[in-house]
Amino acid sequence: MFTARYRSILAGILAILTVFVVSCSSPTATKPPTYTTAQIEQIHKYVPKITDLRDRMGALPSLLKNRDWVNVQTFIHGPLGSLRQDMAYLSQNLLPKEQSAARQAAKDIFVHLEALDKAAQESNYEVAVQNFGEAMKDFNAFLQAIPQV
Repeated sequence: MFTARYRSILAGILAILTVFVVSCSSPTATKPPTYTTAQIEQIHKYVPKITDLRDRMGALPSLLKNRDWVNVQTFIHGPLGSLRQDMAYLSQNLLPKEQSAARQAAKDIFVHLEALDKAAQESNYEVAVQNFGEAMKDFNAFLQAIPQV
């Protein structure tokens, strides 16, 4: 009976000591994630291509205005044909925080480009113009998600 008391007192003291030691310790400082040299090279490789394609999309409003549906579709499938792949490669080299924003913006761009393509097939000017504007907004969001490294 006497030893049982000592065991419970000893267990209580050890519990208090453990809480004290754990509360006095400090967490180890972690470095925030940074880009590797290889990631920076890949980002620098794809950003100019993607920016150039974004600039080339400036040709679409005149095609839409002239209701030149064949050339609208040709432009979407031609010069913009590699855009999805380039955006995916670029997004893979981003840090997780930027990566999720860039991937979502890329998905949004292609939803609007696909709707623009369908509107061109149906010769629907209003829907085409609306989706072009939305695609440009999403394109700008994608480019803003890319860090300046």
